[in-house]
Amino acid sequence: MRRPRGFQPYLFITGYSDLQIAKLKRGAQFCNQSLRSWAKLAKKIKTIVKLQVVGGQATPAPPVGTALGPHGINLQQFVSQFNDITKDKMGQVTPVEITIYEDRSFDFKLKTPPAAYLLRVAAGLEKGSGVPNKNKVGKVTKDQVRQIAEQKMIDLNANDVEGAVKIIEGTARSMGIEVK
Repeated sequence: MRRPRGFQPYLFITGYSDLQIAKLKRGAQFCNQSLRSWAKLAKKIKTIVKLQVVGGQATPAPPVGTALGPHGINLQQFVSQFNDITKDKMGQVTPVEITIYEDRSFDFKLKTPPAAYLLRVAAGLEKGSGVPNKNKVGKVTKDQVRQIAEQKMIDLNANDVEGAVKIIEGTARSMGIEVK
C-alpha cells in the first residue's frame, strides 16, 4: 500500500502528549528502530487535570483531593512534591497541569499565576468590580502592567511584549481596574 505524501505514522499513535511523541521520534531515529516499537515503551496518558492551588499550602483535602482522588494517584506524594517546589511562591495562586498516566504515576507542570490575581495584588484589591464599565475599583501603572506582561509572557498567546501588555490591559479593564 502506498502512503500519501507527508504521511507521518507518529500522528496515529494515540494517548501520547506532543512532547512524548517528539521524544519517541528522536529515540526511534537514534536507535534505528521503528516508532511503533518505541511507542510500546512510553507510558500511556490517562488524563490531564488542571488546577489552581495556593503555592506551598496544598493539602489532600478539597479541591486537590476531589480533583485527583478519582484518578487513583497518591495524593500525599503529589502534595509533598508540589509544596516542595512552590516553597518560594508561598501564598501565591499557582496553576498546575497534572498529567496522570495509566499506571497511576504522574508528572506536573507549573504555570505562571493568573493575570487577574497579579493585577489584584498590584492594585492592592480584594476582588475586582462587579460592574467594571461603571465602577472602577483600583488603578495600576503602565510599568506594573508591563512587569505582569513580562512575567506572564511564556503562558500568553502573544508574539511580543507589546501584545502581552494589551492582553493584560484588557484583563484589567474587565476587572474594573484603570491603567494609568
